[in-house]
Amino acid sequence: MIRRGDGDVPDQTKTARGIASVCDEAMKHKRFFHGLAGAALGAALLCPAWARDPVTTLEDVRKLEQKISAVATKAMPATVALISEASGASGSGVITSADGLILTAAHVIEGAETVQVVFPDGRQATGEVLGANLSKDIGMVKIKEPGPWPFIERGESKPLEAGDWVIAMGHSAGFDAARTPPVRFGRVVSDGPGNFLTTDCTLIGGDSGGPLFNLEGKVVGINSSIGKDLKNNNHAGVDGFKEDWDRLMAKEVWGELQMNPMANPERASLGIAIGNPVRGGGVIVEGVSAHASKAGLRPGDVIVTIDETKVSDGGFLQRFLAKKQAGDKVKLVIKRGGDSKELEVELIKKGEIK
Repeated sequence: MIRRGDGDVPDQTKTARGIASVCDEAMKHKRFFHGLAGAALGAALLCPAWARDPVTTLEDVRKLEQKISAVATKAMPATVALISEASGASGSGVITSADGLILTAAHVIEGAETVQVVFPDGRQATGEVLGANLSKDIGMVKIKEPGPWPFIERGESKPLEAGDWVIAMGHSAGFDAARTPPVRFGRVVSDGPGNFLTTDCTLIGGDSGGPLFNLEGKVVGINSSIGKDLKNNNHAGVDGFKEDWDRLMAKEVWGELQMNPMANPERASLGIAIGNPVRGGGVIVEGVSAHASKAGLRPGDVIVTIDETKVSDGGFLQRFLAKKQAGDKVKLVIKRGGDSKELEVELIKKGEIK
């Protein structure tokens, strides 16, 4: 087992640290492929025990490096910079259809009607801004000029779990003709709240709106925001685009971009006011909305389990719901007086509670 600490460590770990250090220097050069093998080895050998697909041998590392290289090569032509001519603001995006449909972050295109689309090779096109859901930080742009354009297939974000390998790309610090978009390799740290997920792929300004890929080379997310730690960054799941597809294509703009995802008006909710925890587990329902009342909940009920998972307190219940979507159904076991009851409740958006 590889240990982390200041004492003696296996030679393999020392090697990984050394290569990771060399990789850091190599990544300062102009082309992203410099040091890619070192990045894969460093990340693989120092990966946490909960990794879903652990890499333990040099042969595993070589195979992993080949996958990363293949994804990066395939994705590079479709990873574009988006520049607002009105404000000069710059972000990133990814083309996901031959006719030039671009997925990006809502805050990258907010307030713009058109953007300049710049390809890694310097080619330029004009992009028409379509719709945006600010709450999910997702938006769309359509290239006006006829295609076909290089594109990458969309995947799914809901199946992602902590430990999954992912690759983030974007035009860091804006388009730079002297280099291609840098490639950042890492793992999913957590899924949620809501449509968001967190990875340890390092992001900086300009990466917003850029793509997050799985090892199959499919888009699974869009870079949304940088965390307090450079290796703790947020991405909008690609499934959010599927849910809002028609409204986005119709050029609708809605929602509210929140720095605190828990305040997101589209966050899934039971429609209740959460009270104090009770001894032995569970949390009191302090108040109910019309939605919760219709589902059978009453003030004073004690929620004991949700989807067969014990509820310890209100904080746990909030975190559990943060990984759900409005429209999902959850099964509750509640105590009312001396009786236990089972209820099924369809979750609603926080902003729709009345």
